[in-house]
Amino acid sequence: MPASLIPDEIFDCYRQITPEYLKSRNITLLLSDLDFTLAAKKTRRPDQSLREWIAALRRSEIDFMIVSNNRSGSRVTEFCADLGVPYEGRAGKPSPKGLRRAMARAGVDCAHTAMLGDKLLTDVLAARRAGVLSLMVEPAGGAVTAWQRVLHAMQAPFKAACRRRSGENH
Repeated sequence: MPASLIPDEIFDCYRQITPEYLKSRNITLLLSDLDFTLAAKKTRRPDQSLREWIAALRRSEIDFMIVSNNRSGSRVTEFCADLGVPYEGRAGKPSPKGLRRAMARAGVDCAHTAMLGDKLLTDVLAARRAGVLSLMVEPAGGAVTAWQRVLHAMQAPFKAACRRRSGENH
């Protein structure tokens, strides 16, 4: 099955994805990448803004789970424990298997699930392959290394196509 690399929606940052927006799309489970999506890669603890955003999701009865490719679980484990959220580690994105495991754990089907991430070749492709709404954000902390700058430059045409299709710029 062919899968598009064009995300369904692009936002500047996770805080723009409101419970109202998710409810309007019938989303009851939001899966999210961690690194460069919710926090810069080296960030060990969630900040207050992220805590408040997660609390707003909970108040709106939207489940939240981190789905990470990190091989070392210690940082992700600490981060998620501090937030009080579950996570699915070693997800193997762009394979949809990690997303499917997370949906099974939450008891939610793909029609009511969204995946949030910052990379087309892992997060968006996994979302597309799993049949869930794909939401993309600009990388938290920016593209730091030369490879990250190249990777993000390569994503530009796909992000532009999404913006043209949606006719709006979050």
